[in-house]
Amino acid sequence: MLLPVGGLGMNSTMDDMNLIQQRHHLVVRELGEEIDLEIGPGDDDPSFANTPLIGGPPREPSAEEHDESKQVVMVSQLSSEDQDASKMQPVKRKKKVVKRWREEWADTYKWAYVDVKEGTARIFCSVCREYGRKHRRNPYGNEGSRNMQMSALEEHNNSLLHKEALRLQMASKDKIIVDKPIYVKALMSKTAGSIVEAALKRDPHEVEFIQSVQEAVHALERVIAKNSHYVNIMERLLEPERMILFRVPWVDDRGETHVNRGFRVQFNQTLGPCRGGIRFHSSMNLSIAKFLGFEQTLKNALSPYKLGGAAGGSDFDPKGKSDNEIMRFCQSFMNELYRYLGPDQDLPSEEMGVGPREMGYLFGQYRRLAGHFQGSFTGPRIFWSGSSLRTEATGYGLVFFAQLMLADMNKELKGLRCVVSGSGKIALHVTEKLLAYGALPITVSDSKGYLVDEDGFDYMKISFLREIKSQQRSLRDYSKTYARSKYYDEAKPWSERCDVAFPCASQNEIDQSDAINLVNSGCRILIEGSNMPCTPEAVDVLRKANVLIAPAMAAGAGGVAAGELELNHECNLMHWSPEDFESKLQEAMKQTYQRALKAAADFGYQKESPEALVHGAAISAFLTIAQGMTDQGCV
Repeated sequence: MLLPVGGLGMNSTMDDMNLIQQRHHLVVRELGEEIDLEIGPGDDDPSFANTPLIGGPPREPSAEEHDESKQVVMVSQLSSEDQDASKMQPVKRKKKVVKRWREEWADTYKWAYVDVKEGTARIFCSVCREYGRKHRRNPYGNEGSRNMQMSALEEHNNSLLHKEALRLQMASKDKIIVDKPIYVKALMSKTAGSIVEAALKRDPHEVEFIQSVQEAVHALERVIAKNSHYVNIMERLLEPERMILFRVPWVDDRGETHVNRGFRVQFNQTLGPCRGGIRFHSSMNLSIAKFLGFEQTLKNALSPYKLGGAAGGSDFDPKGKSDNEIMRFCQSFMNELYRYLGPDQDLPSEEMGVGPREMGYLFGQYRRLAGHFQGSFTGPRIFWSGSSLRTEATGYGLVFFAQLMLADMNKELKGLRCVVSGSGKIALHVTEKLLAYGALPITVSDSKGYLVDEDGFDYMKISFLREIKSQQRSLRDYSKTYARSKYYDEAKPWSERCDVAFPCASQNEIDQSDAINLVNSGCRILIEGSNMPCTPEAVDVLRKANVLIAPAMAAGAGGVAAGELELNHECNLMHWSPEDFESKLQEAMKQTYQRALKAAADFGYQKESPEALVHGAAISAFLTIAQGMTDQGCV
C-alpha cells in the first residue's frame, strides 16, 4: 500500500527523501527493485510503532510482522562491489505495508490527512483524496516509471495533480486545505434542526460560523421547544445587523504596495453599543469575523454590562513587520472603518495579533479623522486608559472562574497541575494567576509546538517567557536555559498529565484525538480561554467522559467587565489599584457564573452535568437578547 509521507512546497525529490530519512527509516532494496518507504520507530520517538492512531486498545504485532521487521536493512550508500555481490544473490521480494500511522505525525505533512475507510484508519492524499496506489499516475504500481525505481513519494510529487496543487498553493501563499464536510450534530427537535438547516443553506462555506450556530442551537433546544416564538427570534439573531468588508492598501518599508482585506461585523446592538475585538491574522475571513461577532454578542449579553456584540480584523499578519509598517497598515485600516465607530455605536478592543501598539495606532488615526476625543478604544495600557489591569482581566477572569467551579466541588486550585495553550497575553496572565493560587502551570505553546516544564513555571520564568515573546523568539529558547524543560515540535500540550486545562490559543485547537489525550491524561475541568477551542467531535468526547467545560462566553467575561470599567466616567477620573480592580473583576465573574447555573437549573440541567455551564450560559444570554428584540419589534 502506498502512502503519501511528504510535505508541501518541496522542490527536489532528493530533498523530499532526505527530509523523511531524518525522521524515519528509509528502506532501500538492491538496485533494479522498487524503492519504497517503510515507517519504523524513529530516533526521536521510540514509541512510534506502538502508538495507536485513535484512542483504543493497542494491537500486538503478528508473528509475520515480527519476522518481517527483522529483515529490514538500513543502507546509506552502496559501493559498486556491494552492488555486484547483491546481484549474485537472489532476494526474496516482500510486500511492504506501513503497519500504523499516528495522526499527529500525518498532520506534520499538511498534504496528508487521516480518515476512516471501511472501518480502517487510512492516510489520504490531500490533493486527490485517495489512499494507497489509487493516487499514483499509474494505478498498477511502478511499472513504466524511471527504471522501475521511482518511489511512492517521487511518483506522487511528479503527478500533474500534485504539481497543480503546489502551483495554486504558492500563488495564494497559503496551505492546501482539505474540504471536509461540515460536522452536523443530531438534534432532538425538528424545529431546532430547521434553524441550522437554514443557516447551512444561506452560508454553506462559512465553516466556523456554522459550527458556532450549531453549538448555540444545541444548547437552546429546550428553550426553543418550550416557546416556538424563539424560532423567529433566533433566525433574526443569526443574521448580522451590519457587515463591513473593505480593502486595506499599505506601503512597506521598501516602498512596495500591498493590499489586505478588512472586516467588521456589527452583529447585534439590541442591548447597547457594540463591543468586540479586532484580530490581525493571516487566516482571518468573513466566516471567522461572523463567528467571533456571534460569540461576543452572547458573551456581552451574559455579562453584568448589557452591550451589543461585534468583531472584525484583517488577514494582515503583524509578525515580522516593522513598527512603521504596522502603523501605516493600522492608519489605512482606520481610514475606512472610523465612520462606523464611536462610543455610542461601536468601540473595538484587542484580539489575536492586536496589542497596545496596534490599538494605539488605530485610536490615534480615529481621533485624527473624527476630530474629537470621545471615549477610547478598550485595551491599550497607555496614558489615556482608565483601568490599571485591562490587559490582565481576561486571563485573571479565567482563573477566577475556575476557582468558583472548584469551590462548588469543595476543592481548590492549590496543588493542581494545569496545562495552558498559547503564549500570548491571555495565556501568560492565566499562568501568572495560577501561581498566585498555588497551582502548578506546566505548559505554554506557540504555532510551532509546545513547551513543558515539569518543575512548573514561577514568576521569574514567566518574565523570561514574556521577554522571549517580546523579541519574537521561539519558545525553544526557554529549554536552553532551563534543563528540566523540553520543547516538542509540531505537537500540542494535551497529552501532558493534568487536572485542569486552559486552551487559550485559537478556535478548534482541540480536535477529537486531543480530547481523547486530555481524558487519558486525567483532565477533569476545561476552561475555555479562546472562543470555541474545541471541535464538535472533541466536545462529544469530553462530555461522554464527564469533563466539566466552562464556556468562553462565561469564563472569558473578564475582558468585557474590565472594558466597561475602563469606559465608565467615574473610573476615568481615577486609577483603580490592583486590589480594587481584582475585587470588581471577581464580583463580575461571580455574577456571570451564578447566572449561567441558574439558567441551567431552570431548564432541567443538573449542576454536576458537564453540559450545565455550557447550556446555562447560552440560555441566559439568549433570553436576555430575545427579550430586548421582542420589546423593540422587528428591526
